Amino acid sequence: MMPRRGMTGAAAALTVTLAAGALAAPASAATPRPGHGDHRHEATQGALDGIVAEGVPGVTAQVRDKYGSWNAASGVGDLRRGTPRGKHDSFRVGSITKTFVATVLLQLQAEGRIDLDDTVGKWLPGVVEGNEHDGDAITVRQILNQTSGIADYSRDDEFSRKVFSTEFFKHRYDTWTPEQLVKLAMRNKRVFEPGKGWGYSNTNYVVAGMIIKKVTGNAYGDEIERRVIEPLDLKATIAPGTRATMPRPSSRAYGKLPLDPEAKTYDVTELNPSFASSAGEVISDSADLNRFYSALLGGRLLPKEQLAEMKDTVSRGEDRGGRYGLGLIELTLPCKGTVKRTVWGHDGDLHGSSNLAVTTEDGSHSLALNMNGDWAGDADPVAEAEFCGK
Repeated sequence: MMPRRGMTGAAAALTVTLAAGALAAPASAATPRPGHGDHRHEATQGALDGIVAEGVPGVTAQVRDKYGSWNAASGVGDLRRGTPRGKHDSFRVGSITKTFVATVLLQLQAEGRIDLDDTVGKWLPGVVEGNEHDGDAITVRQILNQTSGIADYSRDDEFSRKVFSTEFFKHRYDTWTPEQLVKLAMRNKRVFEPGKGWGYSNTNYVVAGMIIKKVTGNAYGDEIERRVIEPLDLKATIAPGTRATMPRPSSRAYGKLPLDPEAKTYDVTELNPSFASSAGEVISDSADLNRFYSALLGGRLLPKEQLAEMKDTVSRGEDRGGRYGLGLIELTLPCKGTVKRTVWGHDGDLHGSSNLAVTTEDGSHSLALNMNGDWAGDADPVAEAEFCGK
């Protein structure tokens, strides 16, 4: 797991590199320029170009506001062929998956099928136990706002060895079940007493996915499809399960193995994403993410009471900045002078795919972007350019 830099830092990215051979990242890449009439987004385009200048192969983005949709890209989508990054690429969204999962659980609460103050033990008896973990002392709300203290399975030594070292080349198509992932976490001591701290743990959202299945009888991805994807007509959004390939259109994804001392760059496009499970395996595109967050903050997916609960935040600590709700991050952008803008959304990283999706409080102005490299690049300047007018 590698935390992201800058304002979006919480994602605790599942950043894995897998491929047959290493690739050299380009020193620079050709940058598609914005079309005529895109002057309102010149600063945003410049910030996207800046990400490529930092060393990321390419970036794709969309802005959605009262004027319509603006799609942009910079850099390359395939290092071998030198083809430009696509403006409508699909990509692995990583921890942005968490907002989808939290939305489903809040809908279930609105239907009276679950209470967020239920304990994890009520729904999953005996699952969260051992090394000071006690599912009977942890609430569903605490797993959603990352205050449960549950250990992060992605920091387990065995998991790290198989996923973040060169051993991953032998395991990249392995299937990991949610039960396996939680058991890995239980081998490690809890981080803090439930409710007594904040700590990003992917295990929380694997548990959340398991609870969705227990309550509904359906896999979390099926519930996302029925409750979010279909109503919003999100054509590029799927929960892939064990599917290793990417849908088209998409670019290649490039990453570095965190435990590779040589820090080589690999093509990491194809992999079995089950190790991310309901914590980060969803695939989408910028247009769908903007539609999702716009609908969510605009009140189309949750009743007022549940949306207010989702936006009830706790501090992520000074080192990360921002505040965390129920699968939703509140970010304050430092605009010119004393002016500040608040946006809501999430970031996410998964194997050569680094992402940010945010929207204004009323859902009227949204930005989503993806970088197809995980070793450089900062989304902060893009958000500031778009929402602050820099």
